[in-house]
Amino acid sequence: MSSQSAADVPVDRLTKSVPDAPGGDPAERANHRWWVLAVIAIAQLMVVLDATVVTIALPSAQADLGFSDGNRQWIVTAYSLSFGSLLLVGGRLADLIGRRIVFLVGVLGFAGASALAGAAQNFEVLVTGRALQGLFGALLAPAALSLLNTTFTDLKERAKAFGIYGAIAGAGGGVGLLLGGVLTKNLDWRWTLYVNLVFAVVAFVGGLVLLRKGAPADRQRLDVPGTLLVTAGLFGIVYGFSNAESHDWGSPLTWGFLGGGVLLVAIFSWWQTRVHHPLLPMRVLLDRNRGASFTALAISGAGMFGVFLFLTYYLQQSLHYDAVKTGLAFLPMIGALMVAAQLTTNNLLPKLGPRWIVTGGMALSAVGMAWLTVLDLNSTYAANVLPPLLVTGFGVGLVMPAAMSVATERVGEQDAGVASAAVNTMQQVGGSIGTALLNTLAASAGSAYLAHHTGKLVQAQAALHSYSTAYWWSAGFFAVGALLAAFMYRGGRPAPAGPNAPAAIHM
Repeated sequence: MSSQSAADVPVDRLTKSVPDAPGGDPAERANHRWWVLAVIAIAQLMVVLDATVVTIALPSAQADLGFSDGNRQWIVTAYSLSFGSLLLVGGRLADLIGRRIVFLVGVLGFAGASALAGAAQNFEVLVTGRALQGLFGALLAPAALSLLNTTFTDLKERAKAFGIYGAIAGAGGGVGLLLGGVLTKNLDWRWTLYVNLVFAVVAFVGGLVLLRKGAPADRQRLDVPGTLLVTAGLFGIVYGFSNAESHDWGSPLTWGFLGGGVLLVAIFSWWQTRVHHPLLPMRVLLDRNRGASFTALAISGAGMFGVFLFLTYYLQQSLHYDAVKTGLAFLPMIGALMVAAQLTTNNLLPKLGPRWIVTGGMALSAVGMAWLTVLDLNSTYAANVLPPLLVTGFGVGLVMPAAMSVATERVGEQDAGVASAAVNTMQQVGGSIGTALLNTLAASAGSAYLAHHTGKLVQAQAALHSYSTAYWWSAGFFAVGALLAAFMYRGGRPAPAGPNAPAAIHM
């Protein structure tokens, strides 16, 4: 079983198996790979931080454009709806058309949509721009991850690359909060959207120069019925959970869309076993370690929401931090996440395999979230907020890069894009579930507290109780994730994922 570096593979074999990889002599390809990683990392950061960078700017945008509180959620929801429902289609298009062209179109379209949203003079144009950002992000994100997967085939290089990528994926939400606060405070809310143009120019020029042209020699047909089924199904699921924030769970706009979405996804799964060229081949999902990784990514996406949203509320409303200071408060967590990500992929994963790394990371994250429940109005950042943030950040840094790497390794060249899209889909759906569940549970807990308590500080105490409820549930998500990871992953070290590695190894 070979684990040779892509730099040792003859040029003709490399270019045939990885058409989007950089070409040239071996030394030049080795250097180009790391430049390709830089381009992919910039593009991924742009997509990930855009889920949160606008959040802090919402009050300013609302005051400027004059839209209602009821419409405010659509600035966030429009992005998540189009992004979450179109990811699998974007990943398959990358496999069918070529990752380079889909990546470049995604970057260019994302920049154009950001410019449109930033220049919006009314609510409708802003929502349209955000929806288009999600659409082009659904092209960009899976193309970027599949480029990473096909560019880095050597085990040691792959470990470093996925450590960096996983750290960006995990830390992007925190970076978005900090960047959104800085831009809103010092410039204008519109710059939370215009800033994407800077990222996009660098990513587009880098992709144009470094990524090779290429498309599969044997182009398969796009599974149109499967595309319609899964797009409508994922839209229903994400939209249903989004409605749970503003409607109760008994509303037809919640359970109706959720039920319809689940039904359509079930029909899609059945259809994929019947069609000759499936949109999402079952071989991608049915490998035991990949299935465990997809589950871990969905659960960590749901649990992470408790950190970013409710701790942001606590810092701003209970401790009275401004937007910039709130963003800075998350930096140590991001640092811990990045350290853990590099340790995981470079040292732990090759030696131990994913089972105990992901299990340990989930358990640490659960401890960190439970620790946050003791915060009160007299807590200080250094003594009470920082320690659980570091523990949670380190835990997530163990989970995400390991799960991402395992979810995409040993995937056939023809399935790299759709496997990468499945990774992003699990995170997006997990985040949507976390958003709806934790918001609903926190609001119910706060209302119940107000109904049974009185006093001068009752509003502040009710808010603390609602945050604590969300932290406990997030801890529960991570605890369940630890149990599932312990039983779902295969034991032992991962098999080499070199060019000649088999599609899967079962134990």
